[in-house]
Amino acid sequence: MRDRESGLVVVTAAGDGGLPSLAVGERARARIDLRTRMLHAALHTAGHLVEAVGRAQGWEMAGSIHFPGQARIEFQAPDTDARLADPEGREEVTAVLRSAVADAVADDLPVAAGHFSDGRRVVRLGALHSAPCGGTHVRSLGDLADVGLPTLKVKKGRIRVSYTATHRSR
Repeated sequence: MRDRESGLVVVTAAGDGGLPSLAVGERARARIDLRTRMLHAALHTAGHLVEAVGRAQGWEMAGSIHFPGQARIEFQAPDTDARLADPEGREEVTAVLRSAVADAVADDLPVAAGHFSDGRRVVRLGALHSAPCGGTHVRSLGDLADVGLPTLKVKKGRIRVSYTATHRSR
């Protein structure tokens, strides 16, 4: 459960599912799988990057999913971009997106979190992009590896840009 005011996530453990019952205030230990966390951080950060390069095309983000094997950003398709009407045009646009993503990763832009005046968390990719976000991210875009963007798809008025990414070990 997420507290609306503070954003605190509260997980309740119950004895029924094999988990021990916990009393309010009782300490609990949790273990994080670092490899999985770093994969999710890479995918989530790459999603912000794909959003940024899509917005640079004049597109408005309509939704996103950052899970392995299904990561994608969806944009509202503008009626004015004729390149999206045929496969060759979509491949041309995809090449522009790939190049912009590769350039940002090569520039190793910093990824930083801060807060808006109202307390909401904001994540920034250097001067390229900022967005409200409570997710986990890599420290800089140079930490991203194997960022891939297959050809984008246009369906039902939306541009779907699927992507992959992993965390570069340094």
